[in-house]
Amino acid sequence: MARDLVLGTAGHIDHGKTALVRALTGVDTDRLPAEKERGITIEPGFAALDLGDFRLALVDVPGHERFIRNMLAGATGLDLAMLVVAVDDSVMPQTREHLEILRLLGLRGGLIVLTKCDLVEPSWLDLVEDDVRALVQGTFLEGAAVVRTSAASGLGIDALKQALLEVCEQARPAVDSGVFRMAVDRSFSVAGHGTVVTGTVSSGRVAVGDEVEWQPLGRRLRVRGLQRHERAAESVGRGARAAVNLAGVHHTEIGRGHELATPGALAAGRVLTVELARSAAAPRAFRQRGRYKLHLGTAETTVVVAFLEAEGADPAAPRLAQLLLAQPAAAYHGQPFVLREESPPATLGGGRILAVGSRRCRRRDLLTLERLSALRSRDPLERLAALLSLSGLTPLDDAMLATQAGLAVGAIQPAIQVLEAQGAIVPLAAGSRRTSRVPEALVRELEDRARRAILRLHAVQPRLSSVARAAVAAALPDVPPEITSTIIDRLRDQGIVAADARSAALATHQPVLTQAERVLMRDILAKIEGGGLSPPDVSELAAQAGALGASVPDLLALLREEGRIAEINPQLYLSTQAETEVRGRVVERLKDGGALTMSELRDLLGTTRKYAVPLGEYLDRQRITRREGDARKLGPAASA
Repeated sequence: MARDLVLGTAGHIDHGKTALVRALTGVDTDRLPAEKERGITIEPGFAALDLGDFRLALVDVPGHERFIRNMLAGATGLDLAMLVVAVDDSVMPQTREHLEILRLLGLRGGLIVLTKCDLVEPSWLDLVEDDVRALVQGTFLEGAAVVRTSAASGLGIDALKQALLEVCEQARPAVDSGVFRMAVDRSFSVAGHGTVVTGTVSSGRVAVGDEVEWQPLGRRLRVRGLQRHERAAESVGRGARAAVNLAGVHHTEIGRGHELATPGALAAGRVLTVELARSAAAPRAFRQRGRYKLHLGTAETTVVVAFLEAEGADPAAPRLAQLLLAQPAAAYHGQPFVLREESPPATLGGGRILAVGSRRCRRRDLLTLERLSALRSRDPLERLAALLSLSGLTPLDDAMLATQAGLAVGAIQPAIQVLEAQGAIVPLAAGSRRTSRVPEALVRELEDRARRAILRLHAVQPRLSSVARAAVAAALPDVPPEITSTIIDRLRDQGIVAADARSAALATHQPVLTQAERVLMRDILAKIEGGGLSPPDVSELAAQAGALGASVPDLLALLREEGRIAEINPQLYLSTQAETEVRGRVVERLKDGGALTMSELRDLLGTTRKYAVPLGEYLDRQRITRREGDARKLGPAASA
C-alpha cells in the first residue's frame, strides 16, 4: 500500500516554486485569476505526485512577505519541505523567514532546490550553493541534498524526482494518534452536493457516512462524500489531501481556521498553555502581556502572552507560558505554532501546545505550575498523569486523553492500567457508565471532604442514626453526585462509614437523644404499632407530643432507619409488622390474576379511605401492584 506524505515548498517570491511544482506534476497550482494576472502565488496551491511506493501531496505556498499568513496556513501538516532558492537572487529575506517558520513547525526532513540554473554561470552556482548551505547550518536541512534545476528547460527535474524519492524513503513515519484530524483551509459549495471543505489529514482516518466534530464550535457533522487528490474515495487517512463533502453546515459558516476531528477527541478553548521559545533570528524579544498573532494549524487569531517562568540565562530557551486568545481555537498536545508581530511584521518565535482550555494560572499557583510543567515530559505516563490531575473529576474518553497527552489511542488503556497499578490514579464511577480517572491525592481529599460533610450533617441532625446520600452530595456542590456516591462507597469499604443505597453514617456515630426523647420515641412506636393499619399520622403524633412535637419527624426517621417502621408517605407510617401484613393480604388476593378497586382494597385491609388511598399508592411505588384504570393488579415485585 502506498504511503502518503505531504511536502511543502518554501522560499522567496519569484524564486520559481510554482513553476517547479508544475514541472514535477503538470499541475498549475495558481488557480486564482489574481494569481495568474499578477504572476504571484497568493493562496496555497496543491498537486499530487506518485513516486515509487509514495503518494506525495505537494503544497505550494506564497513567497511574498504580505502573504506569510497564507504560507503558514499552507504549511500545516507537512512531513517534508523543499527549500527553493533562485540562483539569480540567492538567499533572500523570505528564504530565511520561511526556513525559520519550518523549523518552528517541527519539520525534520527535506531537500534544497536551486532554480533558474540555466540563467547563470556554473561558478556562480557554486557560490549560491555555498550561501544556502551556510544558511541551513544547524537546521533540519543541514546536510540535505541540493538539486540544481530549471523548470523552463527541464534541467534536473528527473534528478529532483529521484532525490524526492530518496527523501521520502528516509522520512521517519509520523506518529499517528489514530484520532482523525483535519485543519480546514478552504470551503466552497458544489452544485448538487453542497458544502465541501479541503485540508490535509494530519492523523487518523475518516470514511463516508462517519460523523465528525466541527471545532471550535463542537457541532457534529456527517461526511456525505470524500475525494483524495481529486479522486472519489470511500475513506482518507493521514497524509492525504482531502476534500470532504459535509451535511449539516453551509459553506459560509465553516472555513479556514476550523478543524474536523473524531467526535469528542479535540478540545478547544481561549487559554492555551504552551512551551514558547524566541527565534534566534527574531528582531526583538517577547513582552510580558504583549499582543501577537498566533498561527495554529490553519487558524490565525490575536493572543496575549503571559509567561509563567522568568527568562533564564539563554533568552532562546523555551519558557512555560499561557496564550490568552481573542477567540477559541482547537488544538492538541505537541501541536506546533508560530507567533508573529504585525507591525512591523516579523516572526518572533513559536513552540508547542501543552494544554488546551486550562484555566489561567498565576505564578504563585505552584501546584498547577508543577502539573502544567509535567506536560513537557517525554515520559508518556508522566504526561498522562499530569493531564488527569489537571482535568480533576471530568471524565475524558480515550480519544480526548490521546490528543491532550500526546499518545496514540491504543496506548491509553495500557498506560492507565500502569498508573492504576502504581496507585497514581483511581477509577471512580461517574454515572452513565462513565469513569473518571482521578489522581490518588485528589481521591484522598474527596474522602476527607465527604467524611467531614457527614460529620457536619450529624451535628445538624443528631437524633438521626444516618444522613441521606443526597444531603452529602448537596454539601459538596462542586463534586458530581455520582462521584460523591462512589466516594461514600469507598469510605464504607474502609470501615469509616456505614452506608446503604439511600443513607450513610460515620461508623462511630450514635444518635444523640435526651431521656425525654427516648421516652417519646418508645411512645410513638407503641402508638404506631397499636394503630395497626390505621395508626395516627405525623401531625397527630406531633400534637400529642406537646413541647417535644418538633422532634417527632427526626424520631420517626430514626425508627425507620432502625427498621421498626415503614414510611408509607411523609405523613403516614406503619409498623414493620403491619406493612408486611398489608403486602401479604394484597398478594394473596391478587395472585390468581384478579384486580382490586379502591373500595375493595379498603375492605380487604379493614380500614378507611384515608388510609387505603396512601397504602394503594405505596404498593404501586413498591411495584407490588400496578394501576390499570381504576383497579390494581399484581405488580412485578410481588413475586420477589
